[in-house]
Amino acid sequence: MKRQPPANSREQELHHENCVLRGMLQTFGRDATHNQQVMARFQEREIALLSAGDLVKLLDRLTFGVRDSFGLDGVKLFLIDPFLVIRDLLASNSAADSRLMRDIVLCTDVRATHARFTSLHAPWLGPWNEAQHRPLFGRRLGGSVALLPLRQADGLAGFLCLGSRDEARFQAGQATDFLGHLACVAAVCLENAVNRERLRLVGLTDGLTGLYNRRHLQHRLEQEVTRAQRYGQALSCLFVDADHFKRINDDYGHAVGDQVLTALAQRLRSRLRASDLPTRYGGEEFAVLLPQTDASNAHSLACEICAGIGNEPITLDNGEQLTVTVSIGVAALENADKRPARIAGEALLEAADQAVYAAKQAGRNRVVGAKPAV
Repeated sequence: MKRQPPANSREQELHHENCVLRGMLQTFGRDATHNQQVMARFQEREIALLSAGDLVKLLDRLTFGVRDSFGLDGVKLFLIDPFLVIRDLLASNSAADSRLMRDIVLCTDVRATHARFTSLHAPWLGPWNEAQHRPLFGRRLGGSVALLPLRQADGLAGFLCLGSRDEARFQAGQATDFLGHLACVAAVCLENAVNRERLRLVGLTDGLTGLYNRRHLQHRLEQEVTRAQRYGQALSCLFVDADHFKRINDDYGHAVGDQVLTALAQRLRSRLRASDLPTRYGGEEFAVLLPQTDASNAHSLACEICAGIGNEPITLDNGEQLTVTVSIGVAALENADKRPARIAGEALLEAADQAVYAAKQAGRNRVVGAKPAV
């Protein structure tokens, strides 16, 4: 039956008001459904962060996970790391691959990092600014961005940067409750994951020098050899031995000997990449794994280390300066070595050890290369 129009003006007013109210209820219903869906996505992402078993999984869920969960065009994670703690933790974890590290920036200069962001205390939402935001994301997105500070109890840990090509996605004045809560959860999870990772590494590092110990080297060696063989990559090893170290202990005492070892470890680390693995192999001898490094480049690096250490005297705690030299043996694993990773790795270490012995026999303070471990 066809509906008849209202009979008088009052009925028309009531009919209009009812239409308006129905429209408002429908709008509220749609908004409530949308907000519920958004809240569910945020809760799902927060549970994923809270359940991450280690630092690498957490970082993966903060970058790829957030991007995929919210349909974003770009996610970048800036972590303030002035003492290279996070860098070293990630370097010790073979699961931290280059794919993950493309979306993570480790910042050592705290002030410079602060200067790059608009707000250090609350989420900032707004339109894309080419000059400001392109350096953050490393590419042009356009649209809009959200910059979320990750605040911990002792200060700012970094920023989670979200980018969308949709200009309306992140607008100034929008509510930031969900984003702010996500940032709080991320900051807490990050702090806990770093602390857990540091505790895990206590048993894998040398207490004097802070380098990894022989146990960790043996663990990583098989992994690196397997990766090199699988992907056809080069892998090299350096053995670095302090010359006449027994004489230093005899003439100056073991306390000075410890100072020398610590200084050598620091100088060694300063010349290596984050992906390299420096270890205290034993006594005054250090071993360094150099992934994706062939014999020629490893030899050049060894010469740089040898010359740098010999040309820069070590300042002792009493102010006295002591010149120390090192002998270095270089060995490389080539693609032709298809033996089991454990056997090939042991052969690589043995070749580097024999090479450093030859360097000491030849007069010390020099670099000697070995044949590839095949």
